[in-house]
Amino acid sequence: MDQSVELGRQLGFWAIIPFALMLLCVAVLPLVAGRWFDKNRNKAIVAAVLGVPTLVYLFADFGRLGFDRAVSTGHEYVSFIALLFTLFAISGGIYLTGNLVATPKHNLGFLAAGAILASLIGTMGASMVLIRPVLRANSERTRVKHTIIFFIFAVSNGGGLLTPLGDPPLFLGFLRGVPFAWTLRLWPQWLLVVGLILIVYAAIEFFYYRKEPAAAKRMDQADYVPMRLKGGLNIALLALVIVTTIFSSPLERAGEAIHFPFVREVIYVALAVISVTLAPRGPRAANNFHWAPIIEVGVLFAGIFATMIPALALLEAKGASIGVTQPWHYFWASGALSSFLDNAPTYLVFTSLAQGQMGIATVGGLTATQLVGGLAPATLLAAVSCGAVMMGAVTYVGNAPNFAVKAIAEHSGLKMPSFFGYMGWSLAVLMPTFLIVTAIFFL
Repeated sequence: MDQSVELGRQLGFWAIIPFALMLLCVAVLPLVAGRWFDKNRNKAIVAAVLGVPTLVYLFADFGRLGFDRAVSTGHEYVSFIALLFTLFAISGGIYLTGNLVATPKHNLGFLAAGAILASLIGTMGASMVLIRPVLRANSERTRVKHTIIFFIFAVSNGGGLLTPLGDPPLFLGFLRGVPFAWTLRLWPQWLLVVGLILIVYAAIEFFYYRKEPAAAKRMDQADYVPMRLKGGLNIALLALVIVTTIFSSPLERAGEAIHFPFVREVIYVALAVISVTLAPRGPRAANNFHWAPIIEVGVLFAGIFATMIPALALLEAKGASIGVTQPWHYFWASGALSSFLDNAPTYLVFTSLAQGQMGIATVGGLTATQLVGGLAPATLLAAVSCGAVMMGAVTYVGNAPNFAVKAIAEHSGLKMPSFFGYMGWSLAVLMPTFLIVTAIFFL
């Protein structure tokens, strides 16, 4: 019997409480106690208060069973943070200079390029590389807000669907056995969602561009500076991150997997160190690069990973009883939670639920296409992946790059919509898009 299922059968549902509290803290505290929660020290306190007792409980009451599951989860956490840290560090040294004319063609190009780049260097990396050039290009425009909103839709969320590097939940799936290339099979969903977002954006952008004052257009054209890329070494390092990830799956010998613990993670960190120490410092300074965001991710996810151990074990053992059974259920349930909570733990919750329904021991097993109980496990995994990645765009708190883009835009002087104002845009644009995705792929 799989150890996680065995652990889940012994746990009571009350063991989910620390995980639920951790996610509520992440979602609510920035809104009700933002000044206090802004400090990474206080985030670490919240993570420790909820995470440490959970681990002590597992060790004390379940012995080896709880210890082994905690060690396995700890390995996933190290791999997860090592990748995010490396992408964050390296992308921070890439800087696009210049100031393009903010025509609809150029703005569409930014969003389309970002949607592709997001699957290669992550939604956070692509957002950080491109948001400042977009803001510079549009600095003379009088109507810019819609461009940043659609940037969040396409670049900071939906664009990251095609590889495990694109968005944290997909990398967690990769760590749990989903083949690196499997997410490339989601290209029809990616193309549909990104395409519809860009079509709607083009219609709105052309409408607003026609209303731009002639003086603003002249100033924009006069301020044109050709775009140049700085940080060539960091681009090469990003390529090495991709190669390292692709070739880091366990080797096979005599039917058994051969694991080399933390070799991949050591390579990741080494590439980040090379970037920070050897690459030119100018691009990083121009990006106003600092470490606080990745420290925030590290401490919060330490608490999330610790508290989610009982929750995931329970779902794997007893999840089939909660009524989420069809692909469209998984798409909308995982997406709804990802809209208000971080999408990485949401992904794990619903892949664990799918494992319990299918009777499959690993997330990687959900890639199977043969029918189990009248359903293809791969369809459930596709539904969870699409829901977690795409619907993170519904609110500012759905995905970490959303807040980062909003903060950079406001720092540049642009007034962004409020939390509910942004939701008005997302509900109007994204909900019809997700209904079309449901009808085509998950009914």
